[in-house]
Amino acid sequence: MASKNRLKILVTGGAGFIGSHVVDALLEAGHEVVIVDDLSTGRASNINPRARFYRMDIRDPHLSEVFEQERFDIVNHHAAQMDVRKSVADPLFDADVNIRGSLNLLECARKSGVRKIVYISTGGAVYGEPEYLPCDEAHPVNPICPYGASKHTVEHYLYMYRVLYGLAYAVLRYPNVYGPRQDPNGEAGVVAIFIGQMLAGKQPTIFGSGEQERDFVYVGDCARANLLAMEDHVQGIFNIGSGRGTTINQIYALLSEITGYRPPPVYGPPRAGETFRIFLDATKARREMGWEPQVSLEEGLRRTVAYFRTREVSTGH
Repeated sequence: MASKNRLKILVTGGAGFIGSHVVDALLEAGHEVVIVDDLSTGRASNINPRARFYRMDIRDPHLSEVFEQERFDIVNHHAAQMDVRKSVADPLFDADVNIRGSLNLLECARKSGVRKIVYISTGGAVYGEPEYLPCDEAHPVNPICPYGASKHTVEHYLYMYRVLYGLAYAVLRYPNVYGPRQDPNGEAGVVAIFIGQMLAGKQPTIFGSGEQERDFVYVGDCARANLLAMEDHVQGIFNIGSGRGTTINQIYALLSEITGYRPPPVYGPPRAGETFRIFLDATKARREMGWEPQVSLEEGLRRTVAYFRTREVSTGH
């Protein structure tokens, strides 16, 4: 059954919200998948039973043994400290996971003959407050939180490893990704947090005016981008986004309508380190990868609410 196009792929963070969808898509496409995840934010219930699983931190010195044993063709690197607020509160931890952990991975990849890295970066945090919108890949990179700085730093290492060692790479700068399996009790993911609270009959809080804008893309569309990014001709940095901003107030209104939750929002103080208005130009991804989002915001929100109604136990804070 194995064809010459069947690849062995490591997905770091493959028990996480987005990473687990990527694992599912890779398996569906006929590839062999191995997951490395320490389950600090990922869930064992997200792990596809058809993938091999190593419970391990990407900073672990024993990671090299996994590479020696498995001999990967491609590494898909989703594992990260991805909480903006946590990065502001503890920038040393953020850098340790995102920079040192990624370097550990790159060294393992280089030494074991990996062909390509698909690295997940952040379009929402690397650009800082935009000078123009939508942001394309040429937009200046001026992050205003440690998370954005640490994720961008690894992009420089990837370029360096290609120059020094010939290790190919594609970087996907994600927007605000939402969908099934997002943690409703986590710090990240306003859609999941609002849905979890609305379905539990609890009052969600909007931090700031609610007029801040984000670029929301459904998780299935992001998973598809990861498959396209593995192609040999796809090299360099790519924004993944819808090209338009949606306010947090609009998200609240749409979710109120879909869930039937009636109370108006309450507002809290804005949060440090968060960009006010950002959305991404994905023209390059369309041109070079053939990618564009296929699931509309309203359809994606409906699918996400349907999932939460049937699968999640909403506990709230």
